[in-house]
Amino acid sequence: MSFDLRFIVTAMVLAGTALFLKGHYRHEVIPVHTPLSSMPKQLGRWHGTDEPITSDVLQTLGSGDFLSRTYRNDSTSPSYINLFMAYFPSQSTGDTIHSPQNCLPGSGWSSLDVSRILLTVPGHEPFRVNRYYVAQGEDRALVLYWYWAHNRGVASEYWAKFYLISDAIWLNRTDGALIRLTEYVRRGETTDGVQQSLLAFSKEFVPFIDAYVPN
Repeated sequence: MSFDLRFIVTAMVLAGTALFLKGHYRHEVIPVHTPLSSMPKQLGRWHGTDEPITSDVLQTLGSGDFLSRTYRNDSTSPSYINLFMAYFPSQSTGDTIHSPQNCLPGSGWSSLDVSRILLTVPGHEPFRVNRYYVAQGEDRALVLYWYWAHNRGVASEYWAKFYLISDAIWLNRTDGALIRLTEYVRRGETTDGVQQSLLAFSKEFVPFIDAYVPN
């Protein structure tokens, strides 16, 4: 699919979603959720430290609950993984999930490779996530991200919008989350090695998601 066609399809999907949700917001159920900030800072051998989110980023994100936390694992060679979560209790009034493929280039990162991999974690059906390899100057980083709502993880932004409309119809809910894991690829490391580190962290982290993103 060409860039122009992808842009047109994306614009149509987003416009259709916005129009539909605008007509249904009065009937929406806003679920109670546990603040993301209360997620455990100790996940297996990973220990987390919260990172501040700047006011301009919060303004861009809109109304929701956000968490940026860096987890460190010293069990072998030091590994640092940044966990970013954005949970929107409602997406019916204009505040919607932004794809990292739109946000990261705006922060100075350029794409080197985009693909999808299967994430297999305890207690959940395997689901696909986006694998995004990016560069900024001499820095390299590997990003895994996906969309999550009602115990369902999807990689595709289009499917996330489809489920958003479906859930609005059948559940009267439009809440959902973006989950992004980022690890720098240090000198001498391979992307495969960093990917294994991200997958190992995911096995510790994903089982906690439903406690903070309502089913």
